[in-house]
Amino acid sequence: MSKKNEISPARKWLSYRPEIKVLDCTIRDGGLMNNHRFSDEVVRAVYRACVEGGIDYMEFGYKASTESFPPDEYGPWKFCREEDVRRIVGDNDTDLKLSVMADVGRTNYKEDILPSEESIFDMVRVAAYIHQIPAALDMIHDAHEKGYETTLNLMAVSTIPDYELEQGLEMAVQSEVGTIYVVDSFGALYSEQVHYLVRKYLDFAGKAGKRVGMHAHNNLGLGFANTIEAIIEGAELLDGSMAGLGRGAGNCQTELLLGFLHNPKYRLRPVIECIQNHIEPMRKDLLWGLDIPYMLTGFLNQHPRDAIKFNTTEDRGNLVKFFDQMMEKE
Repeated sequence: MSKKNEISPARKWLSYRPEIKVLDCTIRDGGLMNNHRFSDEVVRAVYRACVEGGIDYMEFGYKASTESFPPDEYGPWKFCREEDVRRIVGDNDTDLKLSVMADVGRTNYKEDILPSEESIFDMVRVAAYIHQIPAALDMIHDAHEKGYETTLNLMAVSTIPDYELEQGLEMAVQSEVGTIYVVDSFGALYSEQVHYLVRKYLDFAGKAGKRVGMHAHNNLGLGFANTIEAIIEGAELLDGSMAGLGRGAGNCQTELLLGFLHNPKYRLRPVIECIQNHIEPMRKDLLWGLDIPYMLTGFLNQHPRDAIKFNTTEDRGNLVKFFDQMMEKE
């Protein structure tokens, strides 16, 4: 075959894997920056953009316990009551599936998560740290029995010793969970680590017929890049948020994912329109996105709470002061 007719290695990037699904978590993860006080107008705009953009799942927020979180201190998307969600989506007569997150120890799941036939939600995502795996699997069993798709979002994976991770994965794949997530909570992972982790997850999950997902934060500017690395290794459920809106440095951007995946079912214009009209106008108040304080917590593999707090003080521009404070903790 002449060089002119050779197939370029780049050709594979022009095709797509139909099994890959996108979950938009703009309202859920972004709610961590404003106590989940998004207006109905904003939530409805994100919902419509997800529907018109062909996105597979939209996550509204949390099923948090009102005993742990006083309702007068948080917006409705901290609790995701059925009536609040239905006010936005009606009966959701669309192809978009709706998701809600339940944190271990912060959710009265047996009462607040209804049987699926009584609920607007399709998926329950259980978020847990490694030491909470047994409790998480009880929650997953409950949600599965109620008829939901389920995921286990194993948080702060960059801090978990290998032997503990393997024990946790072994327990998880014996449960009813459908998808197990690599969650880079602190935005601290590099591509080599993502490759290693996704392969490890797939070693366990693949044999049990379960998917692997990826949820990336952007503290080091690698949220999108690391999601691509996870795709290369075989991850199939991918999280993104519009304009990266999310806790601290934010998440992998939904718009970048849709453009990268080449699946003709995804349409970028509705997402761009939502970002222009509803998401970007909030940036000056919510202060998410890559900056030096979030970068430093990423380098240090630490929760961004210190950076979030610093960015709301009058010292916000004093980056050297924050650097010195963080170095003193080391």
